[in-house]
Amino acid sequence: MSVNSVAHRCKAVGLIVGAGIMWCALAQADDRPPDVARGAAIAAQGVPAGVPACAQCHAYNGASDGSGAFPRIAGQPDFYLAKQLRDYASGVRTNAVMSPIAKALSPADATDVAAYYAGVDAPFLPLKNAKPMLVKRGEQLAKVGDAGKDLQSCDNCHGPGGAGEPPAIPYLGGQYASYTAFQLTMWKRGFRRNSPDSMADIAKRLDEQEIAAVAAYFQQVDASALAATHPKE
Repeated sequence: MSVNSVAHRCKAVGLIVGAGIMWCALAQADDRPPDVARGAAIAAQGVPAGVPACAQCHAYNGASDGSGAFPRIAGQPDFYLAKQLRDYASGVRTNAVMSPIAKALSPADATDVAAYYAGVDAPFLPLKNAKPMLVKRGEQLAKVGDAGKDLQSCDNCHGPGGAGEPPAIPYLGGQYASYTAFQLTMWKRGFRRNSPDSMADIAKRLDEQEIAAVAAYFQQVDASALAATHPKE
């Protein structure tokens, strides 16, 4: 695929191409349409190259086990999911479980399984025993931000109610609080290296209580997984 072709595709989906980094190319394995049925098979059975079934950790419906040890991926944009797999494969994003799995997936495998999970829905699981004041603070940060810390609202990028802004920005509404808090902490400490100019910068301005608050709030928001990838006009 030529540079001009990649640039055209990036502009077509509203992404910025700059500094010679065309990360949208990473999510463009080829020109064929995703094979959702094949993606479903990968989710259920894995691939012969040593990749276990995605459902072992994420469940076949993408809801994982609800504990937050594994993220909810049902209905996340396929573009976003495929990019995360490629970030794991390249080492830009690291995880003891996901990195070797992503490296063993072919570009077509990643595209197909991302398309499958983007099209499934799963039950909404609000946080149990959420502290009202913590959720309220999280709602303030999510909807308004914090001028004193020069923080814009989370909704400014992730959409109202954290419903996501496909194709590149994931939904946060309904995501498990412990997973969201862990990822923000990883950005804050410099261990998660993708999105360094956006999420890492934001996470470093949040203290531990604010991270917990944002995470708790978003798990209480019933943002439909399918609505995140197919927003209403």
